[in-house]
Amino acid sequence: MTTAYGGRAARTAIVTGATRGLGQAVARGLLEDGYKVALWGRDRRAMQAAVDQLPSGALCLPVFADLREEAEVRRAFAESREFLSDIDVLVNNAGAIGPRMPLEEVALADFSATMDVNLTGTFLVLREVLPHMKARRAGRIVNIASVAGKEGNALTAVYSASKAAVIALTKSLGKELAGHGILVNCVTPSASRTDIFGEMTPALEAKLLSRVPLGRFVQPDEVAAMVRWLASEACSFSTGATFDISGGRATY
Repeated sequence: MTTAYGGRAARTAIVTGATRGLGQAVARGLLEDGYKVALWGRDRRAMQAAVDQLPSGALCLPVFADLREEAEVRRAFAESREFLSDIDVLVNNAGAIGPRMPLEEVALADFSATMDVNLTGTFLVLREVLPHMKARRAGRIVNIASVAGKEGNALTAVYSASKAAVIALTKSLGKELAGHGILVNCVTPSASRTDIFGEMTPALEAKLLSRVPLGRFVQPDEVAAMVRWLASEACSFSTGATFDISGGRATY
């Protein structure tokens, strides 16, 4: 499957947090769809491992950046533009789970670090990409949020709050960019067995699964399939929307 914007085959994308888990699955899926993809990440060893798992000759560029740093985001975007030329799709996936503890025990530094990755990083990438997409009057943006941003999770209030902010940011941008040919949507997965959760204890795993009526973790490729549709021309009249993929957990 390929997409088209403005009558031109559009096969370029930036995927942040592309070295592991959901981001890696999204990047792999877009490459399968014929895109050239800039893979953003900050862990060089993980990036090399991710690239090694891609088919030989995949049209991708590893881009190293810490999304908490404004100058690094600017540099990463410039590198991506040089490789991709136009940017048709942006997938904001990079995220951190943050502290797991009662809110009153959370240190300000840990609160800020989580917000810096999940919210500020998303903002900084958007700020670089949007002028380019506006000038072209075309683009697709998919922000990866979480069902925790819709419902909240006990003991991960900071993560939940950051993802709620990403949902609100998506809704605002959907309205703001509706006249610019740019669609902005977000995806809210339930828990997936990826590195973001670290080593799951049996108790944590049981707790996470108890909230999901379908009784299992969402697979990264299932999330990627939804993102691939949102990035495509088949998605033509949805913007500012939240697409649930939580196995029936979400209440709205």
